[in-house]
Amino acid sequence: QVQLVESGGGLVQPGGSLTLSCTASHNITNNKFYTVGWYRQAPGKLRELVAVFTTSSGTNYANFVEGRCTISIDNAKKTIDLRMNSLTAEDTAVYYCYALSLRSRRSYWGQGTQVTVSS
Repeated sequence: QVQLVESGGGLVQPGGSLTLSCTASHNITNNKFYTVGWYRQAPGKLRELVAVFTTSSGTNYANFVEGRCTISIDNAKKTIDLRMNSLTAEDTAVYYCYALSLRSRRSYWGQGTQVTVSS
């Protein structure tokens, strides 16, 4: 059972930056049988992919964060960090850390962390 714990959300001004951190209970960040990444869900909207990482393909980002978002993986700490820059009100959402077992197709989710972009 993989557990994911997020931290780092909060209130940030438009144009600002924020780093979200996710710590996994197991060594999944350098495991070729897992995909890890981040999703977000804004009020009244469906949950959407922000960025995803696999050891074979590297990182893929959603179009709406391309160029202003970076995933950092620390295998020793088992963390998946999401750095976001140039934030706008449209980035306001609950952000969820995510892992998918490519063998069992079972997905794992963190509890979510709120990011609010407002002046």
